[in-house]
Amino acid sequence: MNKVAIIGAGPMGLAAAYELAKQGKQVDIYEFDDRIGGMSAHFDFNGMNIERYYHFVCGQDQPLFDLMDELNMRDKLHWVDTKMGYYYNGQLHKWGDPFSLLKFPHLDLISKLRYGAHMFFSSKRKKDKWKDLDSVDAVNWLKKGGGEKSYKILWERLFKLKFHHYTDNLSAAWIWARIRRMGTSRRSIFQESLGYIEDGSETLLNRLQQEIENKGGRVLLNTAVSEVVSNDKNKVTGIKVGNEEINYDQVISTIPLQYLPKMIPQLPDEHLIQYKQVQNIGVVCLLFKLKKAVTPNFWLNISDDNFEIPGVIEMSNLRPLSEHIIYVPYYMPQSLDKFKWTDEQFIDEAKTYLRKLNPELIDSDFIDINVARYAFAQPICQPDFAHHLPPMRSAIEGLFIADTSYYYPEDRSISESIHLGKQLAEMSSL
Repeated sequence: MNKVAIIGAGPMGLAAAYELAKQGKQVDIYEFDDRIGGMSAHFDFNGMNIERYYHFVCGQDQPLFDLMDELNMRDKLHWVDTKMGYYYNGQLHKWGDPFSLLKFPHLDLISKLRYGAHMFFSSKRKKDKWKDLDSVDAVNWLKKGGGEKSYKILWERLFKLKFHHYTDNLSAAWIWARIRRMGTSRRSIFQESLGYIEDGSETLLNRLQQEIENKGGRVLLNTAVSEVVSNDKNKVTGIKVGNEEINYDQVISTIPLQYLPKMIPQLPDEHLIQYKQVQNIGVVCLLFKLKKAVTPNFWLNISDDNFEIPGVIEMSNLRPLSEHIIYVPYYMPQSLDKFKWTDEQFIDEAKTYLRKLNPELIDSDFIDINVARYAFAQPICQPDFAHHLPPMRSAIEGLFIADTSYYYPEDRSISESIHLGKQLAEMSSL
């Protein structure tokens, strides 16, 4: 029986393990954290079991639908008509449909028409028709399609707060894929509809773990892999956990690429350099439990000089929850001094923002607050990004490597993790 070690128990690692376990392989998953899930992991928010970072389902997430069908879990997927807002220059505007765009007072009619047409046709472009955008700069693509003025008002500050100094070197294909994913989640041009998994991502992740273990696999938490071991014939022979070497026929790594040069230094120098050159944005994500809603929107974009965040996600406007739940994400490179702020500094600033969005909020409306940090939350995808990545089938026989960078041009989602995990499993079986 083939023995396979999988490094990382996020959705990608779990999906790969599930596929391999179905083939009768002995699969062990090694996870540094004390729980499965990676960025999809849940935690106890003082009595509420919820994800540390926000997740939702879109209409194009077919790999997720297929897996839930296979597991007889499709009844756990629910759809909700959601609202989107735009906060600009101190005022909250409705957003996400033609009427809201036409009523938006800060753009002239020509700019509105250009922006609306660009978003509409971008969302209608077929998923596999992205390569002509691969080498195009995203900022110039948005300016050319929607006009300079719409970029200045609707995109410029969002990009600055989400991508910082990387803004002028982003792939148009990557930004287009984000637009398309949201654009395909509509019942009509007037109504957005998004999905959620009943009781959160953990419902699916726990089921995957159960299926893996039922087929003889193991999930080893609090167990960090220190090294991937290979022989002088350039073939993988196993892993090291601490000082213990454990033999495996194959190894699949799903952890951030930035950890690999230390873990697998025997990879070719050109590949190690490529892994090191993948840039990544960290996130400090605040989660608020409130007595009142902040806005009626699930997703609120913010373009305002008085806010240092690109938006907020009001999860309780998508999922039925016992209190009002709002995610406030700060995306930034770890090199910024602000990334080193204390939790209290972020909390004080974010509270100020929420009170600006809803002046009726008072101190007693804030029930609980959690601050989570993730160093490698978002790879930065420059033009021709895929050409800068080593192949998933590594130069070491029996070693396969991917992380969220390999979703390109797609954005991060559980569905893309499932798709890539299955791809890794198929690749290792050839």
